[in-house]
Amino acid sequence: MDNKEAIIQATMKLIEEKGEHLEEVTVREICKRADVGLGLVNYHFGNKDKLIEQCIERMINGTVEHFQDIREKTKGFPPFEKLEHLGNMTLDFLFEHYAVSRISVLNDMRLPKENDNTYRTYAAYLPLVAACRPDLDEATIKRKTMYLITIMQQMFLRYEVISQTLGIDLRQKENRRKFHMQVLHDILEG
Repeated sequence: MDNKEAIIQATMKLIEEKGEHLEEVTVREICKRADVGLGLVNYHFGNKDKLIEQCIERMINGTVEHFQDIREKTKGFPPFEKLEHLGNMTLDFLFEHYAVSRISVLNDMRLPKENDNTYRTYAAYLPLVAACRPDLDEATIKRKTMYLITIMQQMFLRYEVISQTLGIDLRQKENRRKFHMQVLHDILEG
């Protein structure tokens, strides 16, 4: 493994260990774990924040790529149940990996890229939304898929506001599932 990859691997392990306390991840600790000199983080990544963003993107990419496996496992499910299952798994991941997910979603919003995690999530959901509503034209399917992804991101980022406004604690898995089901009905039936 080269130095750059060693730094990435060490950083990803530290991100997993620190969870919501990413401010505790230091360049010194990263370099110690990667067994490299301090200057290599700046050399390869520019700074610690850019390194962390790259690691988080890689971590989320692994999950997004896993969506295809999920679709295979739910092969016998009706389209709506597949969409519900994938959405529940996505929301569970977001809430269970709060710090990493928050950085990823906010980074995609701040600096949208052609193939960022939000777009890749949208692309994974698009065929499922289309299968749920084969009666709709392509533009409507794309719009409804975008609504769904945007609402799910907001459910995650604004869970405290939703709790205060609607009285629903989305940190609770069962509440998330019920709310997600209602969102799916609102988007797909409307």
